[in-house]
Amino acid sequence: MSGANAIGRPARAVVFAYHDVGVRCLRVLLDAGVEVPLVVTHADAAGETIWFGSVAAVAAEYGLRCEAPEDPHDPALLAAARAAEPDFLFSFYYRKMLKPDWLQVPRRGAYNMHGSLLPRYRGRAPVNWAVLHGEHETGATLHRMNEKPDNGPIVDQLAVPILSDDTAHEVFGKVTVAAEIVLARSLPELIAGSALEWMQDLSQGRYFGGRRPEDGRIPADADARQIHDLVRALAPPYPPAFLQLHGRRVFIERTQHARTPGSMPGSGLRLVSDGAALWLIAADGSALKVLAARRDGDAQPLDAGCFEALHAGRWVAADT
Repeated sequence: MSGANAIGRPARAVVFAYHDVGVRCLRVLLDAGVEVPLVVTHADAAGETIWFGSVAAVAAEYGLRCEAPEDPHDPALLAAARAAEPDFLFSFYYRKMLKPDWLQVPRRGAYNMHGSLLPRYRGRAPVNWAVLHGEHETGATLHRMNEKPDNGPIVDQLAVPILSDDTAHEVFGKVTVAAEIVLARSLPELIAGSALEWMQDLSQGRYFGGRRPEDGRIPADADARQIHDLVRALAPPYPPAFLQLHGRRVFIERTQHARTPGSMPGSGLRLVSDGAALWLIAADGSALKVLAARRDGDAQPLDAGCFEALHAGRWVAADT
């Protein structure tokens, strides 16, 4: 793949990037011969579990200038970008909105890679939201940026399946590959100036905000299907779904739809042991086998035997 543009010199791009999508898409640009005079990323946040690749490390590997400003709209950074005279600006999982000053820097357009099949799941945490809502597919979309988030016309997108027991982490791995494919196959036409774009029908999707650890509380009235989707959407490395038992959080990290071995005691949302396994019983009586769980502050997993010893019984209703 040639990175030369219409006037014969290599295409040049300023890149805003973070996370695995940022790593893979930056490598796609470099592999295509695109010059990258400036990479802007984030400093890893204190207290955040960093389970993903480092854009800064890739930039260092290739000797690229890399900045991690608290405010990306720093005038000196904008001036440096303008001086580089980039053809394109790309945003690959960068976490902050870029204002019009940045969008006007590239001569041939600013583009963002989003982790959903736009116009569905615009906004934050699109993979987690798609899993939480029980979707059967999601994907990656390359689109032109404008002043509104995930709003501009689409260049290309690729769907990936969501299996019924996939966690958001597993789906994110698929979306990362989809993003790499979408960029690699779109880049030649972008550079040649022949890429076609189509407007989004925003009525076919909606905007979603970010999620907090507290949002992982399992609703008392949720059925087993809804609980399973919540658990999958928040499975590690994300802050997991939880319920409160005797004033202490129990994190439910993996579940499976399965037939219970018999009637389960109690009522309401509850955690039950049958002596061999743990079961999460919804208020309507539907059930999930708990494959992985732990109590807040405990390093060891919570299994059936440990549960019975801790609670002196075989079932405990969730605190409400």
